[in-house]
Amino acid sequence: MTEKLLTCAFTGHRPEKLPWGSDETDERCLALKIKISQAVETAYNNGFRRFVCGMARGCDMYFYEAVTDLRSKHDDIRLEAALPFEDQNKHWAAEDSSRWEAAIRNCDAVTLVSKEYHSMCYARRNKYMVDNADLLISVYDGSGGGTGYTVKYAESKGLRIMPLWL
Repeated sequence: MTEKLLTCAFTGHRPEKLPWGSDETDERCLALKIKISQAVETAYNNGFRRFVCGMARGCDMYFYEAVTDLRSKHDDIRLEAALPFEDQNKHWAAEDSSRWEAAIRNCDAVTLVSKEYHSMCYARRNKYMVDNADLLISVYDGSGGGTGYTVKYAESKGLRIMPLWL
């Protein structure tokens, strides 16, 4: 019987909800990336070896990059992409789409929650991540939307949450 790995999932805002938008050179964005990296390292130091990311634009990509940076130092880390539907990046700008495709290729596992887009596929993806996690790292400003839904669902399940407030 294989041992279950402690799993850390992530939820966070897309660029449209971030004060700096898509400008990843903004000092606030750089500071958030450091916080995310520190949170991922803390999770690792507390025994978490499986990390699950929803692979959206914005904070999900920052989380993915923090995990891959740490994975370059520790070969026992497993990174899973939880996709809401098959062509998640279909309507994204070319740069974002290329970043996503490279990230997917670099993951150890890809879970496709829905084959095609439908109105509940993101919620199903978020539910999958919470239901399969022991810890949720969140970048959340208290507003609604998918991140708010995910945090509230995690709270209702009694999941441990590590908040990184904006």
